[in-house]
Amino acid sequence: MSTADGPDVPRRIAHWAKTLGPGLITGAADDDPSGIATYSITGASTGLSMLWTALITTPMMAVIDGTCARIGLVTGAGLMEVLAGSMPRAVAVSLALLVGLANTFNIGADLNAMATAAHLLSPIPAEAWLVFFAAVIVVVEVFFSYRRFADIMRWLCVSLFAYVITAFIVRPNWAAVLLNAVVPHIRWEGAWLTTLTAALGTTITPYLFFWQTSMTCEDKRARDAQPGASEAMPARVRDAHADANTGAIYSNLVMFFIIVTCASTLGAHGSANIVTAEDAARALRPLAGNFAFALFALGIVGTGLLAVPVLAGASGYMFAELWHQPEGLERKPWRARAFYAVIVAGVVAGVMMGVFGFDAIKALFWSAVLNGVTAVPLIFAIIRIARDRRVLGNWVVSRTAQIWLWLAFVLMLLSAAGMVASWFIHT
Repeated sequence: MSTADGPDVPRRIAHWAKTLGPGLITGAADDDPSGIATYSITGASTGLSMLWTALITTPMMAVIDGTCARIGLVTGAGLMEVLAGSMPRAVAVSLALLVGLANTFNIGADLNAMATAAHLLSPIPAEAWLVFFAAVIVVVEVFFSYRRFADIMRWLCVSLFAYVITAFIVRPNWAAVLLNAVVPHIRWEGAWLTTLTAALGTTITPYLFFWQTSMTCEDKRARDAQPGASEAMPARVRDAHADANTGAIYSNLVMFFIIVTCASTLGAHGSANIVTAEDAARALRPLAGNFAFALFALGIVGTGLLAVPVLAGASGYMFAELWHQPEGLERKPWRARAFYAVIVAGVVAGVMMGVFGFDAIKALFWSAVLNGVTAVPLIFAIIRIARDRRVLGNWVVSRTAQIWLWLAFVLMLLSAAGMVASWFIHT
């Protein structure tokens, strides 16, 4: 019950929970099997020394995703549609191809990780799991309505708690965890800096920008279609930012606990030779027991089921908007053929990568390279839109948000430049 002395806290919590959707799904999808592998490698090879980065990437991710949500709400258009109207056509097409290629590599790597993790828990061959997971993802994303799809995605977000629970099972040194979380540690070593670049690139990923914007548009249309829908724009913008903030905090919290888990087990026992999420799951079994191993492996499957539809869907939205084709998960397949064709093609290409033995590690590497490079001009373009009153009117972002956007741009620019410089240093 509300009182004169304070807000109705239960009512506000209920309202917040009701508004969770695109932002939560976007944030959770950031912790895909590829991300889990990167964070596992980070913990195993660098210990707790990178925990402090979560304090930086959380607000950066929140502001970028919140800005994308704002663009979708105000314009009613996807990010690629808005970008295509503010840059040369050739540049927009080039960005779309880069992001689409990176998404396809990511899909292949994630499907392979899911299949391998499922095989670790059952006698069924990984190839069978690969086809099964791909078929389930295609059926759900193509034939389910937006509302049913979003509900499934929200429940899959719970799978990420597996990594929070695992961290407590392995009983880390919490004093050391707290120290490394708040005190920045930087090692001027090539391997450490390369791992830092990978961790940052995995967290701030271009496909999420497109997904967040388009899903916000879908959510807006779904809410407008409900009887009696009359929520004012200020309330919608506020709710969208709360949703994006929740997703960013959740995503980076999971990243934090994966690093803690792997640093306290694999890193502490000299098991730094980890190159995939499945390697981390296998290595955890003798160090942390079967329960931790099973939770870690199940988490890979759950996060893959969450992330692969996001990756494929981001490509679908992006190319449909670029070529002015009908798009949206609420549309029937025959009313958005090009949109769903891109989604199916992305998943099928991912399956083919696994069937024909495409190197998943190389796929992860090249997707990280493409994501790291593409994020730089994309963030710059988002900053321009976020400040443009011709596009957003009175809903341009605040100065504080602009500062965080510029910090993210500079961080990703330095990250990409450092990555390229490292190639020349090692050649």
